[in-house]
Amino acid sequence: MKTAMLMALMTALLMLIGDFFGGLKGMTIMLFVGVAMNIFTYWNSDKMVLAHYDAQQVDRNSAPELYGIVENLAKKANIPMPKVYIIDSPVPNAFATGRDPEHAAVAVNTALADLLDKDEIAGVLAHEISHVKHRDILISTIAASMAGAISTIAQWGMFFGGGRDEDGESRNPIASILVMLLAPIAAMLIQMAVSRSREYMADKSGGELCGDPNALADALLKIEAFAERRVMPGATEATAHMFIINPFSGVDAKQLFSTHPATEERVRLLREQARAMGEYCLLYTSPSPRD
Repeated sequence: MKTAMLMALMTALLMLIGDFFGGLKGMTIMLFVGVAMNIFTYWNSDKMVLAHYDAQQVDRNSAPELYGIVENLAKKANIPMPKVYIIDSPVPNAFATGRDPEHAAVAVNTALADLLDKDEIAGVLAHEISHVKHRDILISTIAASMAGAISTIAQWGMFFGGGRDEDGESRNPIASILVMLLAPIAAMLIQMAVSRSREYMADKSGGELCGDPNALADALLKIEAFAERRVMPGATEATAHMFIINPFSGVDAKQLFSTHPATEERVRLLREQARAMGEYCLLYTSPSPRD
């Protein structure tokens, strides 16, 4: 529900800035632009990001352990088997992509296997499988494309001299400046909030899926510690929201402008989830009291 409200707010912001710079006609154009961008993103986002990172597809023969973990988690999540990719990178990380569970892929960096044990890798992949199951990457990518459109429109408005009403009359110049400055910031804040909310959900769902939230929490701490020391080669701000840990953790700005929640908070929630799951298991596996 929170994500739906944020996406609706983003769409409204896109239409309002279109209205400001072109009246009703501008608002209508921006509505069609938003729809067109979403359709393009829907069909092409996975191909673009995998090509950018030169991800190589693997199978049961070339990467049996990794493929087997993904296969088992996909079965537990009741989704089709996603394609599995490996990215040759010295910095550990992972992401999922694809427009829906039937066209999904998960990708892991080669350094991940060197840093994490098998349970931690399963925790990371469970997080990514959860993204696939709930179509999180599509939602986040659409939010990013809409935020980019809003920023571009605002820049055009600044270049061409500000907004106009339906009669072609110039709007208040102070209002135009405020819109051009604040609209991109508002769009970015909404995009970041969407991304953070989906990360929390994937952590919770991933902890349930792998059965060991502590393993996922330990993996997050290890990956972030590495990311704080070195930015992943080839990483871009446009794709940072896709990774389990922001590749720019060491240089990222304040939490409000971050694509990911604070790792400390994510770990705290996963530890709580692990304790709750342990208490649930004890409750239902303890022997019945004697009569």
